[in-house]
Amino acid sequence: MKIRDTLQAEVSQVETKTPAEFEEAFRDYASRGFQLVFGHGFEFQDAAARVGADFPHTVFITTSGSTVRDNVAPMRFLLEQATYLMGMMSAMLSQTGKAGAIGGIEIPPLKSTFMAFTAGAKSVKPDFQVTVSYIGNWEDVGAAKQAALALIEQGCDILIPNADAASLGVFQAAQEKHVMALGTNKNQNSIAPDAIVASGVIDIPTAFLQVAQEVQKGTFYGRIISLGMKQAVITLVYNPAWQDRLPPEVQMRVTLAKQQIVAGTLTVPSVEFTPVQPKAP
Repeated sequence: MKIRDTLQAEVSQVETKTPAEFEEAFRDYASRGFQLVFGHGFEFQDAAARVGADFPHTVFITTSGSTVRDNVAPMRFLLEQATYLMGMMSAMLSQTGKAGAIGGIEIPPLKSTFMAFTAGAKSVKPDFQVTVSYIGNWEDVGAAKQAALALIEQGCDILIPNADAASLGVFQAAQEKHVMALGTNKNQNSIAPDAIVASGVIDIPTAFLQVAQEVQKGTFYGRIISLGMKQAVITLVYNPAWQDRLPPEVQMRVTLAKQQIVAGTLTVPSVEFTPVQPKAP
């Protein structure tokens, strides 16, 4: 909608679930003359590369991945920068010294966010423990809740899910068992306001608009598009219900680390899954 309203462009959206559907939808949009098509996820990159070869005048963007062609590019949302800060917070807030991370499918972007979360926690307390559990899908709320309850039983008093719709189960468990939780990808603070301390947020509309403007101007070229806190695409949003309860030293330390990330003096660890990028024309 932001692209439509800002660039007066025709927009369309379709939901796909399987690799065959990914490719079919890409081909359908390209054959209908759409100049830009987004596949929202790491799993879309193979279909984008196949279809991109047949439709060189259409730009295909995947929101993660490592596949780059002249008209195919992945956007890397550096959510790790926010999860690193949330790891720091966790180490300062946890009473047990243990946190649990619940993911959907074990793919590089998820592994990267959890790696950064762990690194952030250990930067504060080197002996802090983070246990990671994957449920193998993005929809099973019940499975996510059971995974969260198991981690709570192991002593984790703060949970961070990255499992799309299934994350709801983690928040339910956190609220029921009175442990803390953290949101990812979007502002999830209102889902369980008593439990969620803060959320790491991706401003997808702003990121998509930046690419659409390049396509419209004819300046787009295939490369890894990395977007983080410096570009104001990644933010850490405190839950207003919690912010006054957070010790000032926690907020001060997190703010300082954020400033260092933006300045480039603090590099957040991540899973490397990007190839050498082609040079700009």
